[in-house]
Amino acid sequence: MRALIKSAALAAFALGLGAASTGTAFASGTTEEPKQMQWSFEGPFGTYDKAAVQRGFQVYQGICQACHGLDHLHFRDLTDLGFTNDEVKVIAMEYEVTDGPDDEGKMFTRKALPADPIPNPFPNEKAAAYANGKAPPDLSLIAKAREDGPNYVHSLLTGYEEPPADVHLTGSQYYNKYFPGHVIAMPPPLASDGLVTYGDGTEATRGQMASDVANFLMWAAEPKLEARKQTGVKVIIFLVIFAGILYVTKRRVWRDVKH
Repeated sequence: MRALIKSAALAAFALGLGAASTGTAFASGTTEEPKQMQWSFEGPFGTYDKAAVQRGFQVYQGICQACHGLDHLHFRDLTDLGFTNDEVKVIAMEYEVTDGPDDEGKMFTRKALPADPIPNPFPNEKAAAYANGKAPPDLSLIAKAREDGPNYVHSLLTGYEEPPADVHLTGSQYYNKYFPGHVIAMPPPLASDGLVTYGDGTEATRGQMASDVANFLMWAAEPKLEARKQTGVKVIIFLVIFAGILYVTKRRVWRDVKH
């Protein structure tokens, strides 16, 4: 059942920064391929750049969180980014969640705890759709659900341009050269530099913020990537050693047998 739910979620999120954000019109021309960036997590020995992922979470909090949720993440998961337990508690306390019922049978709000899921900005999908025209997609799996996910996210966030002369947009539509059809309903999230102030002093340019949030969304989609790769390397090393032992054993067992 969980596999079916995850498959359904992936199918929905594959539209992610996609159909859920489109307008009703489509521009002419072909969509450009996403820019190919260099990511620290690529390759069999790749790992997450924890500083970049932490900055990406800051971008999510300051910009993306106004519309998009992270339904598959809990606050306690942030310890994998290098945050201490105390820091996670402080982050969680910035949010309020609904709990209950209490002894009187009433629901109530309280400060979030590390064990709580990161709250969605809207109470339900209908409220999200009413506020935005369409419900903005959840971003938990978008970097894996979308083809060439991290590159696509980075390109989409930096791909807003003035439309060509033959493309006519309504007031709620925008032109993005990396978006299928080019016409997107999501306003440019990174419209200018300096929308966040990084705690580590990194300059918050549009490109930097796009790169950092793409790193974060990749981690959100696959938080156990590093452990999976480490396990794979160990398995390969074991198989190589095991194959060598088998070869030596075979030679020893059959050395006195004439062929």
